[in-house]
Amino acid sequence: MNAPERHKKYQLDDDEKRMTYKNDEKIPNAGTFTINKEDHTVGNLLRMQILRSPDTKFAGYQLPHPLMNECRVKIQTTSANLTPIGAFQRAIEDLQSEMDILDRNFREQVAKKKAESG
Repeated sequence: MNAPERHKKYQLDDDEKRMTYKNDEKIPNAGTFTINKEDHTVGNLLRMQILRSPDTKFAGYQLPHPLMNECRVKIQTTSANLTPIGAFQRAIEDLQSEMDILDRNFREQVAKKKAESG
């Protein structure tokens, strides 16, 4: 079978970086992040969060090939005030805040259910 071993889908090799960034020389205020060992889950979350910003002109992601475990996120911003790196960082921070709220609400509801059931 051509499929790689399962752990190779999420575990970085010793010489592998989690993420790289390449500035787009042809399009102003644009660049591409390549995130290793990630899939649609991270790509779509980042794309949707980046598109919430009014300073974002374009955000999209792609998975180059099913056997390549990488996600490419391309970002173009409307001005030099917010770079693609800044948009990416803001999206990560906003998603972290949302996940913290979700975690807290989930734990509160679990504790509430446990208290109700005795």
